[in-house]
Amino acid sequence: MLIFLSGFFASVAHVVTGPDHMAAVTPLAIDSRKRSWQVGLAWGIGHTTGMLLLGLLFIFLKELLPVEAISRHSDKIIGLMLILVGIWAIARLYVHHSHGKIPHTHFHTHPFLYAHIHSHSHDEIPTHEHEHPPQASAGKIVLTALLIGTIHGLAGFSHLLALLPSLALPSVMDSVIYISAFAIGTILTMMGFAFTMGFVAHRTFIANREKLLKALTLTGGLAAIIIGILWIVLP
Repeated sequence: MLIFLSGFFASVAHVVTGPDHMAAVTPLAIDSRKRSWQVGLAWGIGHTTGMLLLGLLFIFLKELLPVEAISRHSDKIIGLMLILVGIWAIARLYVHHSHGKIPHTHFHTHPFLYAHIHSHSHDEIPTHEHEHPPQASAGKIVLTALLIGTIHGLAGFSHLLALLPSLALPSVMDSVIYISAFAIGTILTMMGFAFTMGFVAHRTFIANREKLLKALTLTGGLAAIIIGILWIVLP
């Protein structure tokens, strides 16, 4: 139990003290709202998987891996990924929440094929609905979170330091318990954080406070971009 709790709380500290972790998940969680816990789950699974794969590569191929090069460029990879996530969040914000009239095209076949174009505002309901089903959008976001988490775990060479205590344990079973607890803690912590961000975004949406929701989304996107730049620039 002591080994399990050590691994669990080590993972919580690892996730919470990593601003790059929060920045990567925040825009996706805000966009998912009620399904934000799935984003945290996917990111946690991907992050743990990436870390374990990196650990195995280091154990079995440490003489072939360019350790210094990986350590030197891993933060830059994470930084670039955070910048892309932030840009994606802000771009979606302005695409889906732009003001003014939106062109809407209808195609008719009688008495001949022609297109009828009119515009409507966000307050008006168009005659034909062209939005994608929420499940499809949520599925793409969850897969994106899984991919980002995996890359994050693989790219973050310093993540191996979090697993080093497992190598010092007296038995293989103790190491398995520690790593399992670390994985569980990582997933649960990120699920809790993502759920909180999604819950706040959902309540804001329900309350019809569009400006606050935009500000929340913009803040999350800018935070990801700023932290990504810092990860690239700082040594």
